[in-house]
Amino acid sequence: MNSHILNCIRSIHFFPKARAWEGSTSLQIPQLALSISGVLEMASVTITNILEKMTGKDKDYRYMATSDLLNELSKETFKVESDLEIKLSNTVLQQLDDAAGDVSEDRVLEMVDKLCSRLLHGKDQHRDVASIALKTIVAEVSNMSVAQRVIVTLSPQLVKGITSPGMSTEIKCECLDILCDVLHRFGNLMASDHQTLLASLLSQLGASQASVRKKSISCLASLASSLSDDLLAKATIEVVHLLQNKGLKPEMTRTNIQMIGALSRSVGYRFGPHLSDCIPLLIGYCKNASEVDEELREYSLQALESFMLRCPRDITMYCDVILNLSLEYLSYDPNFTDNMEEDTDYEFQEEDEDDDSTDEYSDDEDISWKVRRAAAKCLSAIIVSRPEMLSKLYACPKLIERFKEREENVKMDVFNAFIELLRQTGNVTKVPKIVRSLNRQLREKSIKTKVGAFSVLKELVVVLPNCLDDHIGSLVPGIEKALNDKSSTSNLKIEALTFTRLVMSSHSPSVFHPHINSLSSPVLAAVSERYYKVTAEALRVCGELVRVVRPSFEVCAFDFKPYVHPIYNAILGRLANQDQDQEVKECAISCMGLVVSTFGDNLQTELSTCLPLLVDRMGNEITRLTAVKAFSIIACSPLKIDLSCVLEHVFAELTAFLRKANRALRQASLGTLNSLIVAYGDRISSSIYEVIIAELSTLISDSDLHMTALALELCCTMMANRKSSQNVGFAVRTKVLPQALILVRSSLLQGQALQALQCFFEALVCSANTSFDTLLDSLLSSAKPSPQSGGLAKQALYSVAQCVAVLCLAAGDRKCDITVGMLMDILKDDSSTNSAKQHLALLCLGEIGRRRDLSSHANVENIVIESFQSPFEEIKSAASYALGNIAVGNLSKYLPFILDQIDNQQKKQYLLLHSLKEVIARQTVDITGQAELEDRNVEKILKLLFTHCESEEEGVRNVVAECLGKIALIEPKKLIPALKMRTSSTTAFTRATVVIAVKYSIVERPEKIDEFLYPSISSFLMLIKDDDRHVRRAAVLALSTAAHNKPNLIKGLLPELLPLLYDQTVVKQEMIRTVDLGPFKHVVDDGLELRKAAFECVDTLLDSCLDQVNPSSFIVPYLKSGLDDHYDVKMPCHLILSKLAEKCPSAVLAVLDSLVDPLEKTINHKPKQDAVKQEVDRNEDMIRSALRAIASLNHIRCSES
Repeated sequence: MNSHILNCIRSIHFFPKARAWEGSTSLQIPQLALSISGVLEMASVTITNILEKMTGKDKDYRYMATSDLLNELSKETFKVESDLEIKLSNTVLQQLDDAAGDVSEDRVLEMVDKLCSRLLHGKDQHRDVASIALKTIVAEVSNMSVAQRVIVTLSPQLVKGITSPGMSTEIKCECLDILCDVLHRFGNLMASDHQTLLASLLSQLGASQASVRKKSISCLASLASSLSDDLLAKATIEVVHLLQNKGLKPEMTRTNIQMIGALSRSVGYRFGPHLSDCIPLLIGYCKNASEVDEELREYSLQALESFMLRCPRDITMYCDVILNLSLEYLSYDPNFTDNMEEDTDYEFQEEDEDDDSTDEYSDDEDISWKVRRAAAKCLSAIIVSRPEMLSKLYACPKLIERFKEREENVKMDVFNAFIELLRQTGNVTKVPKIVRSLNRQLREKSIKTKVGAFSVLKELVVVLPNCLDDHIGSLVPGIEKALNDKSSTSNLKIEALTFTRLVMSSHSPSVFHPHINSLSSPVLAAVSERYYKVTAEALRVCGELVRVVRPSFEVCAFDFKPYVHPIYNAILGRLANQDQDQEVKECAISCMGLVVSTFGDNLQTELSTCLPLLVDRMGNEITRLTAVKAFSIIACSPLKIDLSCVLEHVFAELTAFLRKANRALRQASLGTLNSLIVAYGDRISSSIYEVIIAELSTLISDSDLHMTALALELCCTMMANRKSSQNVGFAVRTKVLPQALILVRSSLLQGQALQALQCFFEALVCSANTSFDTLLDSLLSSAKPSPQSGGLAKQALYSVAQCVAVLCLAAGDRKCDITVGMLMDILKDDSSTNSAKQHLALLCLGEIGRRRDLSSHANVENIVIESFQSPFEEIKSAASYALGNIAVGNLSKYLPFILDQIDNQQKKQYLLLHSLKEVIARQTVDITGQAELEDRNVEKILKLLFTHCESEEEGVRNVVAECLGKIALIEPKKLIPALKMRTSSTTAFTRATVVIAVKYSIVERPEKIDEFLYPSISSFLMLIKDDDRHVRRAAVLALSTAAHNKPNLIKGLLPELLPLLYDQTVVKQEMIRTVDLGPFKHVVDDGLELRKAAFECVDTLLDSCLDQVNPSSFIVPYLKSGLDDHYDVKMPCHLILSKLAEKCPSAVLAVLDSLVDPLEKTINHKPKQDAVKQEVDRNEDMIRSALRAIASLNHIRCSES
């Protein structure tokens, strides 16, 4: 019964003495909780009836039943059976949520007062119950007005219990515990009491009892988070003053250092202004503490670790000192001297381990390990929080040296610090030394040590693939022992297997061949392990083992055959077993797929056993996706595995899967069908093809372009198969073609789906005996405007034109020439007013001309250029596009024509430059095109382009810049100096154009321009401080492109560029002007685009050059200013804030308060009542963007501080 009493007390809010028929139902419940403590007698039937009424619908019945139960519980003769006792307790707890009423505030205060009296003056046996009850009240009170009154009653009593001289240590500790809970929940409501509480708690730091001091530290930390800056400063100054007192007892000094660390952990960045007072003292105590006072050093290092993580801005000047201190104490071990030569490599002698372990140093009183652990954690904090220091961080050798740490907990922290260093830097030079050190750890008896060593090795392989080529032999014994040793835990085996899998997948197979025998036995044994996670990981290793054993299907020096059947048998046992975890089933299926595809020629007799098992797994909803992928792997095998025993069944299952709702299953089924038809198409009947085609027609839609591409590719594969019959072609024309003609009209069509559609039309002409004329008419008709939807989108017309071009080329020269003639006739027909028809004709000519020389068609270029006179802009643009693409088909004839036209036709220059841009862009894609362009008219092109650098029209300048940038990729030796020379031009437009040209020349793939651009890039990017805003914006855009595509080009310049870039994010009043429009005035901000570009550049730099950026100096004032700027600027700023919250949380927390106002203003902003829909939508987008940023802030660990 006593346990139920305690449960009731913990589950209810309050429990005053019972008053019959006073208050409401909820008031009676706490009274019951106090009265259940008596053991009384009552008939079970009566109790059951009362409980039924307590759960009835009528609140009056519930109230009376509750009162009756209260009376029965008050009787001394009450007694109840154990089953009914549980039901009784549950009902009482359930009634706490009764909506009929709540406990009155006065009764709450009465309960608190009486509980405090029992806590401070009651008997010892009642103190625990009173303490638990008060903690429950504090935890459960949700009404702020009630909480305020509870605090007024409770706080003075607790302070009295803490500070009164006659109180016992136990009472003080209970009071401090309760006060800590109160401050944690309601610290902000106690502002008037903060000074009193602070004085009371600070006085307890000098208490003689360690438990009181410890709980006082927790209380002060809870209080600090709600203190004002002045009171926080007062508390810090007092603690610092105590630390400055050298005559203080050692235990008091330790307490004060702990207090400093607790304050910084509690208030975070707010502690920053006090670092200059604290850090020198802590460093001094660290260095000058006596050898017996290890805890003093430990607490000092823990406080410094907290400073590093929570005060990133203010601690910058102390980082080097703290780093040196951490490295010094990482090896602090005054009671033990290690004379082992670090680089000596010991042979692995299992029989000597027991003898060696008895000689290890052991001293239970030695706590110097705590200092080393604190130093390791402090070093880890530096690595995580100061990415800009990693380039000069020389901790790597020291950390490797400390792998020999004799205390296991410290060793784990050293491993973790080294893993963080690997992740942050992505580079390590002392791999041999690391491997030797870790090999020693793998020989240790400690399971935890071995797990830690494998964790480091895993990270090493992930960060530096192929780094262990020369060390596999030395690591194999450690792997073997981890898997074979009877004392090995499942966790160790999983770590060893995971490392083995990673190292096999990232290294050349040949380095493992000498060790396959040693590795395969323990791995195959692990497949039979009982724990499913070990089994699953062992099966994944088997998959890698298969690739390693037979890396190619050509003749290999390594004999793989002895390993085929052992691997097969081990996997078959798991594949055949139905009663096992899903993860194991999936791994067994995948692994068997690899085994069959790699060793199938050596498993001829076994195929009839394993293939039906794989088919059976296709029938299971849980494993069917994995089984489909396994058959795809088998189908792609060059061994041409004999699948005759299951082929028809597999096709039937895969075709059925195309109707399933599971998207991943449909995609995998399409891919597998494609592979199977390529490999086994001659064994499949045309009726199966027709069924598949019928299913494919439902998958072709612009709602899922990836699925559409796969479906069209499968169609092409079936049409290309030599056994493809007339029926298959008919099925494609009747079921798939209509869907393809609908798809080609979609404005969303692009990429892989567009390429697949082009291949589909080509295959229709070549393979399916479809009439070219019919297809061409269908395509051209699909581009006609419809009465319902109007004309096609621009992108859809381009798609139709590309399909027409592919169709013409597939049909042969005669059909192609006829089609070109027809298109030219459309353009010649002056009486035609159908602009859509002319538009499509131009695009089709351009696409055909790009793929085929049209010089045999007289005057095609003149016919196209006549369309430059069209009144429709889309016709002009299409004509420009067509002329450029026709020139690609025959540069020698058409490029001089375009250049002459640019010189002679001033009014058509913009369109002709676009044609030239098409030529240059198409020719620079491949080596052949580059060579052809180099030989023809490059000098003339450059002269013409540089002439137009100064054009007043921004569109012309942009086209010129793009052309120059593309040519620079071909002729960097000539172009880069010419562009660099023009950075000092007196014309701002010229300077802006050459910088944009450089932007277009910085592409993601490696190019020969890189070696010429690297020494000259600063000349272009330093134009960020140009006087003209257009030039500055061009430089910012170029910097952003370089940061995205080739960050190594600009990393060395960032210390100089970043302040200049940040300056472009500031609102400059001189760039804001007012335009008088007569009835009203309009404010124009000429710097808006520049600020937006600058913030977007910072966003890019955070992705590619985070180690060069100091986020603390950027967030305030620049990001803060951007969050309160124009809509176009706020959006990238919200993205930057989200990114910083993820990558540099400490820097964000340090200035979080200053970011609240602009974010709050954004989410509370309301557009004007007469705002148009576009403004309303923009405002909603901005609010959503701000909320996403706030959500990112909420995910920061320790954000409550």
